Amino acid sequence: MEFREMIAALSRRSKSAEKQAETEEATKTAVILPFLQALGFDVFDLDEVVPEYIADVGIKKGEKVDFAVKIDGKVAMLIEAKPIHARLGETQYSQLFRYFAVTDARLAILMNGREAWFFSDTDEPNKMDKKPFFKFDLQEHDPAQVEELSRFQKGSFAIESIIEAASNLKYMREAASYLKRQLSSPEDDFIRLVAKSIYDGSITKNVLEQVRPAITGALDELVRNRIQDKLSITFSSEPVSKDPGADAADPDIITTDSEREGFMIIRAIAAKVAAVERINLRDAKSYCAILMDDNNRKPVCRLYFNSEKNMQIGLFDADKSETKVKIDRIADIYHHAAAIEAAVNNYL
Repeated sequence: MEFREMIAALSRRSKSAEKQAETEEATKTAVILPFLQALGFDVFDLDEVVPEYIADVGIKKGEKVDFAVKIDGKVAMLIEAKPIHARLGETQYSQLFRYFAVTDARLAILMNGREAWFFSDTDEPNKMDKKPFFKFDLQEHDPAQVEELSRFQKGSFAIESIIEAASNLKYMREAASYLKRQLSSPEDDFIRLVAKSIYDGSITKNVLEQVRPAITGALDELVRNRIQDKLSITFSSEPVSKDPGADAADPDIITTDSEREGFMIIRAIAAKVAAVERINLRDAKSYCAILMDDNNRKPVCRLYFNSEKNMQIGLFDADKSETKVKIDRIADIYHHAAAIEAAVNNYL
């Protein structure tokens, strides 16, 4: 079985466990041990996977971490398990921090049967970072994330390249976070930096406020153009599904050029927060639905473009209640970028 197929099987296990597993032990059996098996480790061989691993830390004796994974006799990874319904952002995982410093491990995984958070020591040698460098959701992931997860397989495990990738991911994440803040609300220092290259003279407070709208607008335009360049693959090669309740040969369901253009704009907006391929179009008679993961329970918005004189976009709130808004031209969809991003974020 290929790795991606094993992850697909794990995804099904995770969804089943979410309905049935009530304890940490049930989560370990249903998901975490199969997860280690998918990475190529023999969970029945104590030379590879040691449950309830003990390593005395200072005056603390006999503390245990749930699993230690060994490669060539040395501890390569530490795993702390939590029940599947525990939120990892709210859990305590102090054992991982303590054990990380006294073992050979350079990797630590916090896992609850739904998510796996990967930690290393990119900030300070032999001291586990406070933030994970990689998060993998067994139920919601894309091919690139599966590819990243494959680095941790026993057969291709190379700690130095993993740490290098961890460092790159960390800086990329922090840079992305900074740039995202500047896109939504540019800080004075950022505006000043750009202003120096476009304005001759001293950058006073008045000058900052004068150039701020232009710089903010330029950022928006740059992002839109860059994303649309990436989406410029002819839409005719993109899969367009029809409402499953309609006859597949129904001649009344025609995806128009306007709907295709609207869809590309929505994809461009959504790409700020989600992988482009997760945003899909499903056409119906009365409207064109834009869905997350081609799932009609995850509506992003709807396009009512049957009459070009009365075009509307349907926007969804957190409760999936729809509000129709009239637009004069297709490009007006950009005015509703915040609502579209919020709808996508509801499914992440």
